[in-house]
Amino acid sequence: MNTRTTAVPDLSPPVSAQCRAPFAEALRTHAGRGWLRLNVPGHAAEPDSFGPLAGTFGPEPLRLDFPPLLEGLDLGTATPMDEALALAAEAWGARRTWFLTNGASQGNHTASLVAPALGRTLVVQRSVHSSVIDGLVLSGLKAAFVQPSVDTEQGIAHGVTAEDLAAAIARHPDAAAAYVVSPSYFGAVADVRALAEVSHGAGIPLIVDEAWGAHFGFHPRLPGNALSQGADLVTSSTHKLAGSLTQSAMLHLGHGPFADVLEPLIDRAFRLVQSTSSSALLLASLDLARMTLMAGRDAVGASVEAADEIRQVIRSVGRFAVVSDGFGRFPDIVTADPLRIAIDTRAGGIPGHEARRRLSRDHRIMVEVATDSAIVAVVGAGSAPGTDRFIKALHALPSPLAGTGPGGTGTGNTGVGDSLGSTGLGSADERLRLSLPQPGPSRLTAREAFMSPTRVVPAAKAVGLISADTLAAYPPGIPNVLPGEVITAETVRFLQRTASAPSGHVRGAVDPGVSHMRVVDPSRVVGAAATAGAD
Repeated sequence: MNTRTTAVPDLSPPVSAQCRAPFAEALRTHAGRGWLRLNVPGHAAEPDSFGPLAGTFGPEPLRLDFPPLLEGLDLGTATPMDEALALAAEAWGARRTWFLTNGASQGNHTASLVAPALGRTLVVQRSVHSSVIDGLVLSGLKAAFVQPSVDTEQGIAHGVTAEDLAAAIARHPDAAAAYVVSPSYFGAVADVRALAEVSHGAGIPLIVDEAWGAHFGFHPRLPGNALSQGADLVTSSTHKLAGSLTQSAMLHLGHGPFADVLEPLIDRAFRLVQSTSSSALLLASLDLARMTLMAGRDAVGASVEAADEIRQVIRSVGRFAVVSDGFGRFPDIVTADPLRIAIDTRAGGIPGHEARRRLSRDHRIMVEVATDSAIVAVVGAGSAPGTDRFIKALHALPSPLAGTGPGGTGTGNTGVGDSLGSTGLGSADERLRLSLPQPGPSRLTAREAFMSPTRVVPAAKAVGLISADTLAAYPPGIPNVLPGEVITAETVRFLQRTASAPSGHVRGAVDPGVSHMRVVDPSRVVGAAATAGAD
């Protein structure tokens, strides 16, 4: 692990303005004025007329569900929404902040649409979220991919080093920006300061997908956020661990050397992808989440302590392993998110997918993600989970692949034999291991491939052809094959095994089992792309 420290800005104690939620407060006041609502939404805040809706959600969400562009909320100047945005920018250390109602994916789309004004090639970490690739389809930019470090034991991707990023930028003098991810899905935090220095030294901005780090910087035990490390534009998935409602997020512009150029470009791109009917409920939740984070240092500290307790018990019992304990082997990782608990279940004799399924089915415990080797549990900043319940359920899981476990021995008594045997692999150890596939060579830009005439063919016949889709084992949603890349047999096997695993899903697949794939019509591919099958 790179031991370079990441400074944590002092975001508390909060000033008095940060103890308010101006948009949320104005929304509640507006809802209490006894309106006769002859506008949208059509439920008109009438719980008696829309019983199933009100019966499911309660009457209050209907009362607060107003459309945009209303006086006293967000229409005009110096509105409560303007104040809420300014407070969010102050809280995260941004020059300016935008509220998003289509998740951090919307922020990634916006950032991708800004880049063409800066250059022709986006230098991108290969393990970005699929929404960044969707952004490449929208923007039409060429992409130069920087390979992340990969934990081959766990089959997970981490971040990129400053040296690798610098080399990729040097190969592309037409670079528009550098685009990286920190933290990773497993909580690995990159050296954003070094990545920013490399990018700025080459005359380009650094864009950071910090979807999983919206809580960073709000407690001394948490890493500093990307803006404090010199990032120029940051996507922040506030709903993930920072307490807002699902699908709400923020986009932050830094104070760096590119801010004057980026701000008007972001404004235009934001309007292109933002709904004209943004949910007032989602927007208010962002305002409230910011206020709660700023006022909740003690609660966030308790969340970190709860996560620490889980990791400590796992280490002391010794059956499972804590994935972040191995981060020191990777030079791109400077620290780990303490609210992310990545557990190597393979070490305890059970695949991650099966562990997740059993925790949900038998114990009513939900974890964020599973891979073939691990599960990832997350503790929201300010939440107080029942640690004992999770620890007991985790260690009550059977050990089918070791042949022993609580309640019986071998796969015959665990009920997992079918799901494991369906992989077609031999030994139990092989059935536990599912390595990330190496991507095939790129023959077309993402936009060229996406817009080309296509065919749907059996997956076996797709090998050697050019993918027209983004296919990503989900979660975490990191693409395993991109539009324009050659499909490999290794990738097909990985995606099919992922799809067949308990809770497995492949985003973008033609069918749930990935038995078929959409490829660029070979008869319409010309030039260098036509030789794709030769590699």
